[in-house]
Amino acid sequence: MSDSTPDVSPTSLADLVGEDRILDPAIRPLWDGMPRVTGPAHAVRCAPGDNLMMHTAIYRAEPGSVIVVDSGGARLAVAGGNVCAVAQRRGIAAFVVDGYIRDLEEVREMGFPVFARGVFPKPGGKNVVLPQGDTVVGGVTIRTGDVVVADEEGIVVLEAAHAPELLRAAEDREAAEAGQSLDGWEQAHRRKIQAGLVAGGDTGGLPD
Repeated sequence: MSDSTPDVSPTSLADLVGEDRILDPAIRPLWDGMPRVTGPAHAVRCAPGDNLMMHTAIYRAEPGSVIVVDSGGARLAVAGGNVCAVAQRRGIAAFVVDGYIRDLEEVREMGFPVFARGVFPKPGGKNVVLPQGDTVVGGVTIRTGDVVVADEEGIVVLEAAHAPELLRAAEDREAAEAGQSLDGWEQAHRRKIQAGLVAGGDTGGLPD
């Protein structure tokens, strides 16, 4: 992504997209204090128990890419410390893995962002070539070039065609919220809740 790409939270984007663009929350940051990541997806499909296509991707993906991986449902690790180190050196922004990695201590020490279901000490094989294309990661269909925004709040993937307008809208939303006082927010919130209650037949109102 360019330096002008808005740095916005997944929570702001989640308010603008459907749930079908938000990954399963079981895919999470694997170390504390992981920075927010925003970048174009490089989609990878692996055969169950095999990581050949994942390891290929660290050389084929463009610098700045977020490599998103469907591990095929296996628990064998698709990457370890050395793979993360090479990816980091080649400019890869992060891994988002619907599956597992290993060597977490090494990954944490090098500061490479990895979002995954967890860790597993045994790696997969490197034998199966799969055709690459759209992949499903955390229940979301992802294409290479889609935009990934990930941090401790969750992972949102924007379709490439809509990403610029959604990022700008989220940036505007955050700017407006930053300029609003808590009193102003509470007043607007009370009006919204009151309207919902009335629409549902509850006329009891809200106490001051």
